[in-house]
Amino acid sequence: MKRNVTAILLSAVMALGLAGCGSTAVKGTGSSAASGSVVTTASGTGTTVSGEEAASSGAVSDGGDLNVMIETPVEGLDPQTTEDGTSFEVIADYMDGLMQMDKNGEPVPAIAESYEESSDGLTWTFHLRKDAKWSNGTPVTAKDFVFAWQRAVDPDTAAIYSYMLSDIGQIKNAADIIDGKKDKSELGVTAKDDYTLVVTLNAPVSYFLNLMYFPTFYPVNEDFYNKCNGTYGSSQDTILSDGAFVIDDYEPAATSIHMKKNESYYDKDRIKLSGIKYSVIQDSQTALMSYQNGDLDLTLVNGDQVDQVKDDPDYTSFSSGYMWYIAPNISGVKELQNLNLRLAMTMALNRESICNDVCRDGSVPTYTAVPVDFATGPDGNAFSADQSRYSSVCAYDTAKAADYWKKGLDELGINSLELTMKMDADDEPQKVAQVIKEELEAALPGLTINLEPEPKKQRLQDMYNGDFDLGLTRWGPDYDDPMTYLGMWKTDVTYNYGKFSDSTYDSILEECTTGDLALDQKGRWDALYKAEDIIMNNAVIFPLYTQCNAEMIKSNVKGVEFHPVAINRVYKDAVKTAE
Repeated sequence: MKRNVTAILLSAVMALGLAGCGSTAVKGTGSSAASGSVVTTASGTGTTVSGEEAASSGAVSDGGDLNVMIETPVEGLDPQTTEDGTSFEVIADYMDGLMQMDKNGEPVPAIAESYEESSDGLTWTFHLRKDAKWSNGTPVTAKDFVFAWQRAVDPDTAAIYSYMLSDIGQIKNAADIIDGKKDKSELGVTAKDDYTLVVTLNAPVSYFLNLMYFPTFYPVNEDFYNKCNGTYGSSQDTILSDGAFVIDDYEPAATSIHMKKNESYYDKDRIKLSGIKYSVIQDSQTALMSYQNGDLDLTLVNGDQVDQVKDDPDYTSFSSGYMWYIAPNISGVKELQNLNLRLAMTMALNRESICNDVCRDGSVPTYTAVPVDFATGPDGNAFSADQSRYSSVCAYDTAKAADYWKKGLDELGINSLELTMKMDADDEPQKVAQVIKEELEAALPGLTINLEPEPKKQRLQDMYNGDFDLGLTRWGPDYDDPMTYLGMWKTDVTYNYGKFSDSTYDSILEECTTGDLALDQKGRWDALYKAEDIIMNNAVIFPLYTQCNAEMIKSNVKGVEFHPVAINRVYKDAVKTAE
């Protein structure tokens, strides 16, 4: 017996919920809100800022390209190998997967016109629309998804996000293929015919539809890929679009990316923008000046800038979903294997000060391994609603921090310690890192923190390789479940930077994924709390804050959607009217 789900679907996943910036979005007054942005709040419902009606009706004139600031360069646009949020946003502009997000963050049809889920939750059948085409005129078929997903788990691809198909998506044989035990052709995804895709799972996954709008699951045309001879996704000539826009100007490490409306898009009448231009501007003051000069329509602001513009009607703040934290290199630095030293450092951090004095954008202090206001449980509350849960091991208490510190130094037989902390060479991470250095050195006698800013790509590579002492980093949710965070610290996961390993922790996650608890929501929730206990009580990370993005948006721009999960900004319903 199967359940039919029509194109106007109701998601079978847990309610989307992440705001991090409090239960509602922070918006400017007057025409700020006339920006027409859709802001997702903690309840998971979209807040539509006035002016959206004009955007959706199309009763506006086209003001040209939308000019958007991004903080870091996009190094590559291969959906299966990309790993950062900025690249995901760009990819989602010009590519569609089986599903897309509506304004409330719920999965709705894109390339899939409808789908069926078997009664046992182990088989999903997607029926693809027949009017979807690649930008070279070739139809988008089920084979394109099979090829892409097989690439994602192929050990030769070495995709960072391959675990999305195995551990998270539970697609049959994915784990064995990644481990080299089976051939990629044995992956549980088949093209029944050109427009029917069948996916077989090891265990039911309640949030499976939500995964389908994540870029790792986007299709790739095999013939085009092969013609690129190893350069796929590296320039405008090696990118094929099946989405709303087509990239016509992009090179690796470019300071700008331009894309134009895709006239072959199956839903082209929905798209009102003529194009999008991204400009990489890493200095926040330069970005704000560009906005004020009229060169940008959207730009991030932070720190002192927020005080300057918070009363401007163009100002808005929304949850980005990212949780910032410090990762100690537990396995690679002998001194950081000492639990008391790690507890001392996390207890010495004044998170309130970092949010109020440095970020100033509505970001919220965080004292849990899963950020505030994220994922609603069976009791109707967010998973980490209780931010005092770990106050004995994660709070701002310099007296306790000093006690832990002395115990740790005595246990190691040392009286001083010098550590290097790596962070992105962007404006705000460096400012946050400077405050962290000052707080830790002031509270913990004998500690010296050296700061080493690096380009994001290099910083990530160093942390993957274990070439760091402390790393200031962040994680944004790929799907709406605590496992998107807790899964990072499972043994041998790529993003487990400090190489923490605990067999009890691993077994809890396994039981919550494929065991008896997979479909027992309350039992699963309770077990995930036990997993979080292990992370926090062992100071595997030092959580800092859940980030808000403070943005300036021109009043003639309407219909931009902001989401805290997977894709932060979506422009399919955006309109820029002539000024």
